[in-house]
Amino acid sequence: MVRLSVPGGIVSESQQRAQRGVYGISVMSELSGVGLQTLRLYERRGLLTPSRTEGGTRRYSESDLATLGRITALIDDGVNLVGIRSILSLEAENSILAARIAHLTDTADGRA
Repeated sequence: MVRLSVPGGIVSESQQRAQRGVYGISVMSELSGVGLQTLRLYERRGLLTPSRTEGGTRRYSESDLATLGRITALIDDGVNLVGIRSILSLEAENSILAARIAHLTDTADGRA
């Protein structure tokens, strides 16, 4: 496994692939069942941040698709968009902290 060090943690090669934008907005809409205008709304509200080509075309990744699934589940649970943004932010922060703890544990155990 290839690991790259980045601010806030280490990113594996598989994580890099999951974050690479490959789907256009229409494909993302088909894969997720979420409408085009809703995807644009989620981007405006800061819930999704697709990468962009040099020409400005949105490119969504596997990671974006997973986030969209989480957004959809939270909406089904009755959470509003402001609440969803807070939840996603806290979940991302928790994930970073968990990765740091794992890294520190590995370092303390002499594995890093």
